[in-house]
Amino acid sequence: MDIVIIGGGIGGLTLALSLHQARLSCQVFEAAPEFHPLGVGINLLPHAMREMSELGLQQKLERAGVETRELCFYNSFGQFIFKEARGRFDGYHWPQLSIHRAELHAVLLEAVRERIGAERVHTGYKCVRIEQAAGGVTAHFVGPKSGDTIPPVQGVAAIGCDGIHSTVRKQLFPLEGPPRYSGINMWRGVSRCRPFLTGASMVLAGCLRTGKMVIYPIRRDLDADGRQLINWVAEMETPHHQQRDWNRKGRIEDFIGAFEQWSFEWHDYVRMVRASEIILEYPMVDQEPLPQWSFGRISLLGDAAHPMYPRGSNGAGQAILDARVLTRCLKAMADPVAALKAYEAERAEAANKVVLMNRANPPDAILREVDIRTKGNPFASIGDVISQDELMAISENYKQVAGFSVKALNDRPSLV
Repeated sequence: MDIVIIGGGIGGLTLALSLHQARLSCQVFEAAPEFHPLGVGINLLPHAMREMSELGLQQKLERAGVETRELCFYNSFGQFIFKEARGRFDGYHWPQLSIHRAELHAVLLEAVRERIGAERVHTGYKCVRIEQAAGGVTAHFVGPKSGDTIPPVQGVAAIGCDGIHSTVRKQLFPLEGPPRYSGINMWRGVSRCRPFLTGASMVLAGCLRTGKMVIYPIRRDLDADGRQLINWVAEMETPHHQQRDWNRKGRIEDFIGAFEQWSFEWHDYVRMVRASEIILEYPMVDQEPLPQWSFGRISLLGDAAHPMYPRGSNGAGQAILDARVLTRCLKAMADPVAALKAYEAERAEAANKVVLMNRANPPDAILREVDIRTKGNPFASIGDVISQDELMAISENYKQVAGFSVKALNDRPSLV
């Protein structure tokens, strides 16, 4: 019997590719009636790109995205704070890649259909419950239209890769409380702009108290003028928020005022935002870490297992690591129940640490520290405010917790 993958997002498709690589049979069931090119930019850190490379996808992804050279920090007055090299420019064997989420998903989906067979990727299958017995699981689905009936699907195990609104998670934890709101709301978009800084720089600027912006290019050479597709995220402390929905449209007037006085000689933030092709709004929420992921032949993966604040460019990376470790466990153990428990034992604590780190000290804690120490004012010299060693320590600590310090990643054996 097959391993039943509930959800056809980044985590679910990576799991399907990994299982195929390990010669394990699977099927993917996605609730949406068809795949649409939705979303905005995403950043794949070197630990995620290592796994993409080992799945044979690095070259395709590099052609579709931009290899990130550096991460730079500025305050809202345009004053430079700190920068560090990223990916292969920092000694990793693999790049850090900025790419449109739709491009990443398209590359994964094409590979899954080619390798496991298009007939094993099902759309319009909304999972409503999973039953299990000694010999396997039975997944029950409904179609996209009211009254649609879909025969149940049997498998050796079922993995909930169904994202932030996971049906599988709700079945396993029916009394779990609502998402935990950070007090920060986000607006996201993509704009066609001239390259800034190196043309492959990722910038974090401002502070959450008065308004923070994240920008980075995700596609090169859109026209004869060399314009790029720039991904941007605006973040602000906001007392109210709506339910989390990655595709909810946002309004520019709700946040643009916080950035209208910004002045950077190398980039016009306001013009970039006003030129955006799309604006999406999303509250920065997560869930409390779960005490358990695996129940017999059922387990969770990615956002279904550990939804986290989208800080540190690490949400997709953790889902990819989940998929690879789970595949290794299923490949090594004949008993799927034991394999799912081994997967949980290896991944749950590590992923939950990232959830908590994203709350407290992600890389953008650098901006928070500078804002606190300067009381929101310009500085004469950043060295009078905070040392470069302190700034580097914040960044390195995050890499250690998230599992992508240079030496550890370069030296460790393959996950699968």
